[in-house]
Amino acid sequence: MNARTDTAGGFFANLELQRLAAPLLVVMILAMMILPLPPFLLDLLFTFNIAVAMIVLLISLYLNKPLDFAVFPTVLLLTTLLRLSLNVASTRVVLLEGHTGPGAAGKVIEAFGHFLVGGNYTVGIVVFVILVIINFVVITKGAGRIAEVGARFTLDAMPGKQMAIDADLNTGLIGEDEARKRRAVIALEAEFYGAMDGASKFVRGDAVAGIMIMLINIIGGLAVGVLQHDLSFSQALSNYTLLTIGDGLVAQIPALVISTAAGIVVSRVSAEQDIGQQIVEQMFMNAHVLYATAAILGLLGIIPGMPHFAFLVLAGGIGWIAYGIEKKQRMARTAIQQVPPPTPPEQLDVSWDDIGQVDTLGLEVGYRLIPLVDRTQDGELLRRIRGIRKKFAQEMGFLVAPVHVRDNLELRPNAYRITVKGVEMGRGEAQVGQLLAINPGRVLGQLSGTPTKDPTFGLPAVWIDANLREQAQTYGYTVVDAGTVIATHLSQILQAHAADLLGREEVQQLLDHIAKESPKLIEDVVPKVLSLSTLQRVLQSLLEEGVPIRDIRSILEALTEHGGRTQNVDELTAAVRVGLGRAIIQDIYQNAAELQVIALDPTLEHMLTQAATTDAQGAGLEPSLAERLLLQTGRIVQEQENRGLPPVLLVPAALRTLLSRFLRRIAPQLKVISHAEVPDTKTVKVTAVLGGNA
Repeated sequence: MNARTDTAGGFFANLELQRLAAPLLVVMILAMMILPLPPFLLDLLFTFNIAVAMIVLLISLYLNKPLDFAVFPTVLLLTTLLRLSLNVASTRVVLLEGHTGPGAAGKVIEAFGHFLVGGNYTVGIVVFVILVIINFVVITKGAGRIAEVGARFTLDAMPGKQMAIDADLNTGLIGEDEARKRRAVIALEAEFYGAMDGASKFVRGDAVAGIMIMLINIIGGLAVGVLQHDLSFSQALSNYTLLTIGDGLVAQIPALVISTAAGIVVSRVSAEQDIGQQIVEQMFMNAHVLYATAAILGLLGIIPGMPHFAFLVLAGGIGWIAYGIEKKQRMARTAIQQVPPPTPPEQLDVSWDDIGQVDTLGLEVGYRLIPLVDRTQDGELLRRIRGIRKKFAQEMGFLVAPVHVRDNLELRPNAYRITVKGVEMGRGEAQVGQLLAINPGRVLGQLSGTPTKDPTFGLPAVWIDANLREQAQTYGYTVVDAGTVIATHLSQILQAHAADLLGREEVQQLLDHIAKESPKLIEDVVPKVLSLSTLQRVLQSLLEEGVPIRDIRSILEALTEHGGRTQNVDELTAAVRVGLGRAIIQDIYQNAAELQVIALDPTLEHMLTQAATTDAQGAGLEPSLAERLLLQTGRIVQEQENRGLPPVLLVPAALRTLLSRFLRRIAPQLKVISHAEVPDTKTVKVTAVLGGNA
């Protein structure tokens, strides 16, 4: 037994045999249309056709999502061709040997033509036509329509789904590999429904062909029997009609089974359960519904003239099932209520442990958001926070402190707030069990739900029910769940306050990590050239302007070179930026050879140079000039973003620090770079001038 099983498993696991399966099947189908087949072989092939139909039906019933059976459109085409080729082969045998009796085309056709319809060809024709109508008008047409609509909606929803994947990628919830897999699934889903829409046309054509083949076989059989084999008209009609009906039924019943499977596949909703589990849990686990059904059947059963036995027995059975379900649910609630409350801890005297430390990073949630952060309830937000910290460390170059998550009863039930060193930096609300549909600015329609604003970027949004996800994505909304809303907000705050999160301890941990591979480099900088506090302030200055400190070796080498001449943090930061120039430009422009920048008007540049010698903080500017400069900067930055260009201001090195700090208040997204930071291999194109009438 085991040996045979292993042999069969090895047969199907053999890669070469798997690759030959489809070509051999197609060649076999074509051969059946050309070569004559004996009745015994027809029996085997008709039985094989029925077996394939049952396999397809059972697979469709046990699917969790349609894409688990992505090859189904191809299977639909091949099984249709198999049935048609069997019809051709059996027609040849029926017309050649039909005069010998009902067993001329094999036992399977004889059984379907004689036993299933009682040998009455009139009944057989009626049954055959009904099966074709059910298959053609009801099942195949409905499945084809669902596939057509599914394909259109899937294509319309692709941009929204892609944006949702990008949102998960940006928050660190998923990596590049997972994002690539999800994008492939979206493309495969669109191809699947499109292929199902086309494949359903084959099944509809097969139904029409079945009727035509039946008529042709009956007319041809009568002609052959009467004219060639000298049979009486009634004998020829009996023989050839029964054989034709048997041939039609043995093909149409598997066709009906496969059409049903197609309808099940395209009409089901993806879930973690197969269709049997979904039907039982969603239809037969509500005791109130079952009680009401039993009562209605019982009332119908006592009406005079009704079949009392059938109605009352079924009403009693449904009522008994409802009682069992209600009893089980009541016992579960009782078990929860009987759990003893935890013993309150013994009250101790006040100690130093009562003085809580201020958390570097904190996330406080209202009580309705607790399931998102509760480990016992598999809180998804905790996994996302770990992903955010990992992504932040990879991008910025240091490991941020863990996020201290706790509930806060002073917050509204659906509210949360994010703190940095005890100071609130962000606040918002999230609806557990609902989805946030964010309007990126070009949606196709309105959604029913609770209007709000995206807490991260302030975009208009709507809280919607989960069943509206597909509609929202079709309209072009970016759809995210409550956990993603909080995770995205947290990620944005981490990026904005990276400098505040880099403390002495984080700097020391960074140095210890580098010292494992380059101990000499660390010894030459700290504490010989710079103190730890000076190094921390330089790194914080870089982070304040969005410059990652991933390349810590280049930073330390630049500090080693210039630290002996100055201890001024601004001058050291400027020297480090020059050393990181290529990386800074690449982060802004990627691999573009031409840098499109904003430049200073020469007159304004001269005035700013004089002001820089007066006050490094920009207070030396005449107030009206400073106000006009801020307003013009905001307008130019907005114009650059509308044109799809990065807002970058190119200035002399002496003005870079001054303008970066001064303009940050009006345009945080503006990058200020100096001429010394631009690599020699890049060309510069001025797209806007700041100054002029300022």
